[in-house]
Amino acid sequence: MPAFKTPFCGYAVRFSPFYESRLAVATAQNFGIVGNGRLHVLELSAGPPGAAGGGIVPTAAFDTADAIYDCAWCEDNDQLLVAAVADGSLKVYDLSLPPQSNPVRSFHEHSREVHAIDWNPVRKDSFLSASWDDSLKLWTLDRPLSLRTLRGHSYCVYSVAWSPRHADVLASASGDGTLRLWDIREPEATLVLRAHELEILACDWDKYSDCIVVTGSVDKSIRVWDVRSPRAPITEMLGHDYAIRRLRCSPHREGFVASCSYDMSVRLWNYRAVDDSATTVARWDHHTEFAVGVDMSVLVDGLMASTGWDELVYVWQIGTDPRAP
Repeated sequence: MPAFKTPFCGYAVRFSPFYESRLAVATAQNFGIVGNGRLHVLELSAGPPGAAGGGIVPTAAFDTADAIYDCAWCEDNDQLLVAAVADGSLKVYDLSLPPQSNPVRSFHEHSREVHAIDWNPVRKDSFLSASWDDSLKLWTLDRPLSLRTLRGHSYCVYSVAWSPRHADVLASASGDGTLRLWDIREPEATLVLRAHELEILACDWDKYSDCIVVTGSVDKSIRVWDVRSPRAPITEMLGHDYAIRRLRCSPHREGFVASCSYDMSVRLWNYRAVDDSATTVARWDHHTEFAVGVDMSVLVDGLMASTGWDELVYVWQIGTDPRAP
């Protein structure tokens, strides 16, 4: 499937939880250091999603005065999505309305860049933001202010992920080297784990377990943790040459994890593989700049997407070449 060229550097890509062929891409001008942002909504055309010979068609775009670092689809309204913006705001867009009527909401409480967001897949009525101001915030669309602020990290919070099983439980990863688990009904983090010696840029939950969390770090390693016995990771996966930028656990294949890295590669791992040599399932080198966004479709088994600083978005099926026409 041909790649889609964006005017700015790609930062994040997310498949719609409602439509097989729809995805959103967060982008930032000048590598996200200074300049504007644009949120793209794309559709896959001609044939099954990810099939050879298909195309990627833009259907909507929303501009911001500052970089967009992440995006997330609303889990209970197929027309809504939220963007994480470098000015510390979160902007909500409604695809059923024209661009001039958007954003429909803007939340601004963070004092620094919002780096990550995640919508609650269980309760579906709330979402989280993670910021360089060292905090996380809990939001709902019907309230103008955040419901809670979670503090405890001592440096930028780069990643946040809701538990796939428990509506009140989440994980966060920070530049302070810790993975923290939170229950929004509790005043403090329920677990503080020194998961890496260097900054942690990514975390995600195994979609088949409420106890397994995966972390990716500047130290080039991916570690898998059982939070019931967190003294040591249950496995460590090595292979990336530079920092791991983002992780996604497969919603269809237990033990499978997708990663992207500053080494420009996207990789697929199976941490449950008995033989260490089988841990790496696939490696793709289709990006020519930092690969910083990766996602796996919840609706189509094996459908992946990635984006990077080369201003390209790729969509492909596992087992195929992302650059194949």
